[in-house]
Amino acid sequence: MGGLFSVIIFLGIIWFISSVFSRASGDRIIDVEKMEWAQKLKKKFKFIIAAIAVLVISIKSIIVIPPGFIGLVIFFGKINKTPLENGIHLINPLAAVVRLSVRTEEYTMSAATAEGHVKGDDAIDALTSEGLNVRLDLTAWYRLLPDEAPKLYETLGPDFETKIVRPALRTAIRDAVVKYTAAGIYTEKRSQVILDIENILKTLLEGRGILTEKILLRNVILPKKIIDAIDAKLAAEQEAQKMEFVVQKEQKEKERKTVEAEGIKQANQIIAAGLTDRYLQWYRIDMMKQLVNSPNNTVIFIPEDMKTTPIINIPDKGNK
Repeated sequence: MGGLFSVIIFLGIIWFISSVFSRASGDRIIDVEKMEWAQKLKKKFKFIIAAIAVLVISIKSIIVIPPGFIGLVIFFGKINKTPLENGIHLINPLAAVVRLSVRTEEYTMSAATAEGHVKGDDAIDALTSEGLNVRLDLTAWYRLLPDEAPKLYETLGPDFETKIVRPALRTAIRDAVVKYTAAGIYTEKRSQVILDIENILKTLLEGRGILTEKILLRNVILPKKIIDAIDAKLAAEQEAQKMEFVVQKEQKEKERKTVEAEGIKQANQIIAAGLTDRYLQWYRIDMMKQLVNSPNNTVIFIPEDMKTTPIINIPDKGNK
């Protein structure tokens, strides 16, 4: 706006000079040729002024909104309720345009010095259900809603992150953490804590023109004694799981041996059922024949019932 007023003032000065020159030329007694030259000069001045005015108005009337942004048209302090989308637009040359990003933005609160939006240690402190203090590093993804951006800018201005996003995020974190124990946040309840923070933050920002997309819980910092207790508990649980596995393994081995013994027992029962007296007598005679013909030096066979004549086979010494 300041540049436009400067151009208008400059054009006014040129117009004033040309008018004075025109009146001065009329008051003097000059010949026809000088009068014609003055008239031509005056026309040129008017043409130059008109061309500059048209150029300035054209430049101020054409606005380009880049991708991922919207434009808010402000005319004499009043914001147009319909934002400009990305592309080329023709507007009132006296209006101003404020560009706002509608892309996904991030707001980080971190204990690391150079990571967060606030320099230094900006991790959020919160109390758990048992009254212990935990510190959280996290990042919030959010974006502006284009249709609600004029109201947001009108009520909060351009620094809405400081005025509403940060306070709402801190409140959502504390309201969610207080429902859980420190050990739960550090282990199995981590995903539930993130979901609770997202839901609370969406509720706090509802109607403000800001949409919460996702919460990223980067780190949970617990007191050292709590971390040691959690590590000891996890170690004990792992050892218990290991012993349970060993017991299951031994149980399976017991079942395997039982099945094996049952199979052997059934096999022996089948064999015993087929061992008749005649079969055993035949088998004994057959074995005696094999022993007699054996290349061993000495074979002595003693019958079990002591009723059969013993068989003694002693080879000749010359065969040794």
